[in-house]
Amino acid sequence: QVQLVESGGGLVQPGGSLRLSCAASGRIFSINAMGWYRQAPGKQRELVAAIFRGGNTNYVDSVKGRFTISRDNAKNTVTLQMNSLKPEDTAVYYCNTVVGGIGYWGQGTQVTVSS
Repeated sequence: QVQLVESGGGLVQPGGSLRLSCAASGRIFSINAMGWYRQAPGKQRELVAAIFRGGNTNYVDSVKGRFTISRDNAKNTVTLQMNSLKPEDTAVYYCNTVVGGIGYWGQGTQVTVSS
């Protein structure tokens, strides 16, 4: 079993920055990929960014050039640096990983971009 705990959400003005962190515990030696998803009101949850153990990353087109995902394998953390935030980035952001075919989710952290 894997536990994921997110932190770092909040309210920010358009153009601002936030940094989300996710700490993993449990069967962390089995973790390959970790990702950040988000879900806005009335919308489906979408994958924002993913990072693999070797360091390869994927991003949804809407955040490319603005968001950066990184991981510290020694500390078992994954971070999402979000710059140039837009109102459409407003959502609950969730940390995710899959171990042994089972998906694990954090509790979610709210990100609100508004003036």
